[in-house]
Amino acid sequence: MKRIAPPSSALGPLLCGLLAAAPALGAATARQPGDPPITIDTHVDIPFTYMREPRFDVGKATPLKVDLGKMERGGLDAAFFVIWVPQGPLTPAGYARALGQAEGKYESIGRMLMLYPDRIRLATTPAQALANRRAGLLSAMIGIENSYSLGHDLHRLDAAYDRGARYVGLVHVGDNDLCTSSLPDTKHGEPAMNSAGDKGMSAFGRQVVERANRLGMMVDVSHASDQCVRDALKYSKAPIIASHSGARAVLDHPRNLPDDLLRAIAAKGGVVQAVAYKEFLKHDPGREAAEKKLQDAVAKANGDAKYDSDKDDYLPAMVQGMAEIEKRYPLATLDDYVKQIRHMVQVAGIDHVGIASDFDGGGGITGWNDASETRNVTAALRRAGFSDADIARIWGGNLLRVWREVEHDARH
Repeated sequence: MKRIAPPSSALGPLLCGLLAAAPALGAATARQPGDPPITIDTHVDIPFTYMREPRFDVGKATPLKVDLGKMERGGLDAAFFVIWVPQGPLTPAGYARALGQAEGKYESIGRMLMLYPDRIRLATTPAQALANRRAGLLSAMIGIENSYSLGHDLHRLDAAYDRGARYVGLVHVGDNDLCTSSLPDTKHGEPAMNSAGDKGMSAFGRQVVERANRLGMMVDVSHASDQCVRDALKYSKAPIIASHSGARAVLDHPRNLPDDLLRAIAAKGGVVQAVAYKEFLKHDPGREAAEKKLQDAVAKANGDAKYDSDKDDYLPAMVQGMAEIEKRYPLATLDDYVKQIRHMVQVAGIDHVGIASDFDGGGGITGWNDASETRNVTAALRRAGFSDADIARIWGGNLLRVWREVEHDARH
């Protein structure tokens, strides 16, 4: 039975009615010469206390890499805000905790949309994202990172769709009940990726993929093991995406995709969103060790058993320590990023590559370290020889095409 998209009243209580809101009187974002038709970042993380603490009220200046002012100044038109939960035990208690964490993030996104409707609106279709852009409004889309938050209940995927989620990321760090991860918890017995024990997608994972196809929700394979990506390609009837991934041939990291999978995703009509994440662009063990040492020290000074990014990342000791690390171990640059994009385009084709930052989840590079620097990416692509038409595809056109195809496939 085909899924019919619900009316706006089926959205969560804080999102209800936003799609029918009146157009804004004034433009929140002003187009500049050379701007692409629309710029879409497919992966922006949010803290668990997003819009609940004054420091994370994104209608004002915040320590976050993405807030409304930074988006407006930098020309970032639209972003998928991510419902991420950490992987935990596959038990009733573990699922309950994940469900609660996910619910809090849906409500936080709803709070942002309700408080600032003259600046940002929900977009649950490509047409809405483009209409918001024409009206000078920012767009918020919703993606799921780690389907552990479904609580092994397929009906919760429908509930997520009704809340506005338009892509479902199958897995995160550590295997879950859908599929194996590119970074399994080998210390606690999970099989290494591409080992004999790496079984790829489970029967429940296949059910999630099939249901996502019927709903018109994009299937996201970032963080998935190579075998899980192959299984997603096999079982999905619609094109798939990788919402924030890189190229393994350029930098050998398990989170990056090998060329054969870049080609396979493209062959099915999908898109891989190149991610501006330091560890997937530049191998720097010195920086990794320095960051781990700093995290442990800050957590200990605050009486915590382990580092908590939501709690610790914005403390003065962490900010100062990261500034010192930056001097000794510079981040990857826009040139490194464009090098990966160029390789991905050469392998997958210009119609199958997009952009993702992973901001506020570890993303950020020299030249694009928050949303206010978004136009630097466009300029770097142009310097590298990409045409305006190419840049329009990479910055949003390709993702919108896949999204439309996924919607179309769900209706037919």
